[in-house]
Amino acid sequence: MGHISLDKIVALQRNPVNTRNLCILAHVDHGKTTLADCLVASNGIISSRLAGKLRYLDSREDEQLRGITMKSSAISLHFRNGEQDYLLNLIDSPGHVDFSSEVSTAVRLCDGAIVVVDAVEGVCPQTQVVLRQAWLENIKPVLVINKIDRLITELKLTSLEAYGHVQKILGQVNAVTGTLFTSRVLEERAEKEKEEEEQKDSEAFSGDQLYDWSAGLEETDDSHLYFSPDQGNVVFASAIDGWGFSIQQFAQIYSQRMGIRAEVLLKTLWGDFYLNAKAKKIMKGAQAKGKKPLFVQLVLDNIWSLYDAVVIRRDKQRVEKVVTSLGIKVMARDLSHSDPKVLLSAICSQWLPVSKSVLSMVCEKLPSPLDMEVERVEKLMSVGARQFESMPQQTQQLKKAFLQCSCEENAPVIVFVSKMFAVDNKALPQNKQRPLTQEEIARRRELARQRQADRMESNQGLTESQRAPSPSEAAPQESQPVRLNPVKTESLVSPDSKSEKEEEQKETFIAFARVYSGTVKKGQKVFVLGPKYDPAQGLSVLPESCTASDCELEVPHLSCCTVDSLYLLMGRELEELKEVPAGNVLGIGGLEEFILKSATLSSSPACPPFTPLNFEATPIVRVAVEPKHPSEMPKLVQGMRLLNQADPCVEVLIQETGEHVLITAGEVHLQRCLDDLQSRFAQIEISSSKPIIPFRETVVRPPKVDMVNEDLGKQQKVAIIHQVKEEASQGRLSSTLHVDTTGLVTLTTPNKMATLCIRAIALPQEVTSLLESNTELIRTLEHINMTLRESKSLDVSLRTLEAIAGLKAQLESLLKGRKWRNAVERIWAFGPRRCGPNILLNSVEDYHRLSVWQCLGNAATDVGSQAAVIRDYDNSIISGFQLATLSGPMCEEPLMGVCFSVERWEVQSSTLPQHQDQQEENAACLEASEAGTAEEGGIKNLSEGPSGGLSQMKSRPEAASADCYGPVSGQLIAAMKEACRQAFQAQPQRLMAAMYTCEIMATAEVLGRVYGVLGKREGRVLHEEMKEGTDMFIIKAVLPVAESFGFADQIRKRTSGLASPQLVFSHWEVIASDPYWVPTTEEEYLHFGEKADSANQALKYMNAVRRRKGLYVEEKIVEHAEKQRTLSKNK
Repeated sequence: MGHISLDKIVALQRNPVNTRNLCILAHVDHGKTTLADCLVASNGIISSRLAGKLRYLDSREDEQLRGITMKSSAISLHFRNGEQDYLLNLIDSPGHVDFSSEVSTAVRLCDGAIVVVDAVEGVCPQTQVVLRQAWLENIKPVLVINKIDRLITELKLTSLEAYGHVQKILGQVNAVTGTLFTSRVLEERAEKEKEEEEQKDSEAFSGDQLYDWSAGLEETDDSHLYFSPDQGNVVFASAIDGWGFSIQQFAQIYSQRMGIRAEVLLKTLWGDFYLNAKAKKIMKGAQAKGKKPLFVQLVLDNIWSLYDAVVIRRDKQRVEKVVTSLGIKVMARDLSHSDPKVLLSAICSQWLPVSKSVLSMVCEKLPSPLDMEVERVEKLMSVGARQFESMPQQTQQLKKAFLQCSCEENAPVIVFVSKMFAVDNKALPQNKQRPLTQEEIARRRELARQRQADRMESNQGLTESQRAPSPSEAAPQESQPVRLNPVKTESLVSPDSKSEKEEEQKETFIAFARVYSGTVKKGQKVFVLGPKYDPAQGLSVLPESCTASDCELEVPHLSCCTVDSLYLLMGRELEELKEVPAGNVLGIGGLEEFILKSATLSSSPACPPFTPLNFEATPIVRVAVEPKHPSEMPKLVQGMRLLNQADPCVEVLIQETGEHVLITAGEVHLQRCLDDLQSRFAQIEISSSKPIIPFRETVVRPPKVDMVNEDLGKQQKVAIIHQVKEEASQGRLSSTLHVDTTGLVTLTTPNKMATLCIRAIALPQEVTSLLESNTELIRTLEHINMTLRESKSLDVSLRTLEAIAGLKAQLESLLKGRKWRNAVERIWAFGPRRCGPNILLNSVEDYHRLSVWQCLGNAATDVGSQAAVIRDYDNSIISGFQLATLSGPMCEEPLMGVCFSVERWEVQSSTLPQHQDQQEENAACLEASEAGTAEEGGIKNLSEGPSGGLSQMKSRPEAASADCYGPVSGQLIAAMKEACRQAFQAQPQRLMAAMYTCEIMATAEVLGRVYGVLGKREGRVLHEEMKEGTDMFIIKAVLPVAESFGFADQIRKRTSGLASPQLVFSHWEVIASDPYWVPTTEEEYLHFGEKADSANQALKYMNAVRRRKGLYVEEKIVEHAEKQRTLSKNK
């Protein structure tokens, strides 16, 4: 197929029935970009000989160097399937785990996906991830089993063995799909049953009930979900050799040759069928009778014999026979080429072109924009806790526009921008050099001739002046400036040209988007909907039929912008368009001031913002960056702002220390971000710190054995008492602070107004994991509670309420035992940031506050006057807890898995004379005592609340409300924070390290080396298994993030490139060693010695963090060290 014109693509965009938006998903190195090259070559954009070598959609230099895709890029292709012309908007996405956020941005804009699986490696970790991402976005996948040639050339399997191997791979892919399907069906079943139970509650119900777990699964039809060659959703291919086929192609070939109907062959080519040569019939039971399956006999044997003739034996006579039997023409230079792969691809690209089989499968099996499911539309439009039915009527009517995919003038414009990407200004169509006309060429020729003549004349004049005698030197000097005038004018012009060059170097941001409804036109004004925009609020403020062009009122999270330019994305090229109708992927220019990473654009204020993208990778690797020359700091700040906009996953922040920090998903992602920052966005020399490793601080239950596994018994208790006494003598226990032997901390505020008793308790591991995985839900819960406290109305979706109730039920089932009795109802707050994995527990007697679960409708009400009074300072206690959990005492890292139980909280009333006496004793000078008296006077008035009773509080409501923000509030926050820190330190403290799960595929001969590298880096192997039909082992291990830098390179070096790890952030794990451990028992002294100076991993990590943050580190510094010399050496 030849090169397609822009006009043809524009015409095809108007027909959404024949438009397909699809992306290519796979694990790293499974052949996505090579397959994309083959598809691009079918349109004549690149040569078919370069397909697989050029990697056309990998336009970045570092992508070409590393050989992996780092960003998702789109291209529009034309394909003629039968009598129909199709437009295919293809997006190639990365397979490396560090760039899985790019996959999320691609998947959101598509209706279907090509999932590519390596025939040798099979289903890998990232294959499962991309299948899950496609499932979550409700897009339909088709399967390409790539690299079939490796089964012939590398594994040297027979055609029958290869058939069994491919069947296993299909089974693995279908198992992943089946798991996703089962989980959804069971969820829907549970919801349905809940509704039925609610209906039956009102009616009398008797008789035995039997619960059938499989009922939901049996009723639901899932046949369309699975991949099977006879359904036409599987293609077998070798993209590098340029061939691929589906069963349909061979069914048509053999139906003509054998005289068997194509429909029969379609059903029997894949499966346990064989050809009975005598009866000339297709029979079942090939495996039982030891016969070759039909697929092996008719399909694979032909491909195996072709590879045998061309690649393995290089038999020219057989090759000529094959070429004549297939009826294809091969060029003489291909036949005589020294590389057999050239001849192979020349034959295969004509016999079974991969582009034809894949693109015809895409056209037939993937849905068009018109076939979008209702469920997907509702899911996209329902943000957070809101349910679709509770939205305004105008918003619900937009669903029709979505489903119709209408591009009429009156249809509302709805566009979703999934990411912003930077493009060099030179690459924009308007800045490209256009071909010159004949008149311009003639004009330029004349100018060049004139310039040459002037130059010749000036040179002649200079030679004459040199020959002239000395008396006449004055005359040439007068005339010389006239000749040199052009040089001066050039020097005057140069600053402008420099500024033009600087402008040319700048990057322009283009939005990567899709039109879901209406037609977007150049110069059109649209609304930009922020993620927190509420359409109900927008519609109530704005007048009816208000458009973006006449909107003057300010609405929260709503702004207006103009669409400057529209682009057709063609891989490395961009083509300018005037308008783009619904159902197409496009690039939009001029939105960099309005959109940070992703957004929803619409011409109607009734449109809600789309649900946020699902990112699989968590940004975990942090580095601090600074310019080499401090004067270039503004350029760095601007560069980091641009980088933050250009990368969907990266996070940029300024820490309290003033450091500019970059948070990325992994080592490769970090390197790409630093390169971009230095060469594209900041364009300055930068220096980056060593990666900042995140840790968490926690407490554990007191250990029962010591470091030499001896039973502690009473020795540990004695050691704790000694430690408390020792710290008291050092001044830790002051007059306001008391820590008892059970770990209960009692702290009084400096003004003696409030006393707090707090105990730190370790949360069970399951509870910590539950809280961490439900961060978003807890944040939603906090938002609902805040709205209820402000007496505002909020429509919460039933699904959100069920999720909150489910979280509460799970917590109740996990927090069992005497010390956790009724603990879930007494939860005061979560922290840090009100949604973290730590709990503040209300164990104060006679203080009944509103429960955090009040949105479920069974919250306890405030009881008594005291509760109403203390309620004024309730927020101070929460604020102190939030501050304490945000930075722990070990190395100022956030806490995790700690429960702080407030067991006593008293606000004491006192009389003024007592305080004056106390101040006179403690004050150093008269001024200080006067200031203190004034302060205490204010506090005394405030403290009259509890003593004066409820009637006095009611009589002075203004005073009470003002006093709650007075000095007591601040002191209570500080006291709460300090009490939490002391309670934390009274328990056995531990550091928690971030852990990666590491999946390594390696052959048996390098297995020992892999284990060696893992052992050196504190890794722990969980399990290993051999992949069936190969000599590959899959090793699953956990590795601390702190030890992961350079790990992939080291593995590759040690194994000569035969093993490569995939690192994905998994969980937080407690480091077993105590950073403060010193030998206490006699056995420990004997085993470790008095110094016990063997390497303590937790202490090493803790001191590294403290040193980086500028905190005090207890370590010995040796000054003026002299090397010890023996007498014999001195001589």
